[in-house]
Amino acid sequence: MSYLRVPPVLDGESDPGAVARLLFGPARRRAAAPAGCALDLGGAWQALHYLLTGDPWDGPQPEGDVVCGGRLLTEDGADELGLDVIYLDPGRVGPIAGYLAAAPFERVAGRFDLTAMKAAEVQDADAFDDGVLDRVLRPAHAALADFFARAAAEGQAVYKVMAER
Repeated sequence: MSYLRVPPVLDGESDPGAVARLLFGPARRRAAAPAGCALDLGGAWQALHYLLTGDPWDGPQPEGDVVCGGRLLTEDGADELGLDVIYLDPGRVGPIAGYLAAAPFERVAGRFDLTAMKAAEVQDADAFDDGVLDRVLRPAHAALADFFARAAAEGQAVYKVMAER
């Protein structure tokens, strides 16, 4: 899963669907987004969601919004874009940033339970070892917290996409 933070109005366009087409459509106008505004979690996305919410897919707001929440702008990989795009408006970004700032990794890491994660079918849990917590998930959590803090401070919207591995 990848994240992109951009102003709510991009190239004069304020409709999230139109902005998604600018960013992810055939023309791929990523140059329109400010430099350094992307974050790629790779395959850690669902394990992080599990640590934040205790569930592989659901969870209350704002913690459920960090990974799985938001407005789906496309359905089933939308023919036009070739991938699903999820949108978080700036009003949802602020509470996520606040939650992540108040939920240090040490607190959410207490949910790390390989047996439970495998039973819940968290992506890649079968390949996890105890070291994945510090090697992969801790830095991913820190990167997410920093990403959302910056987006909130700048009043930005967040677009999330899932690309094939």
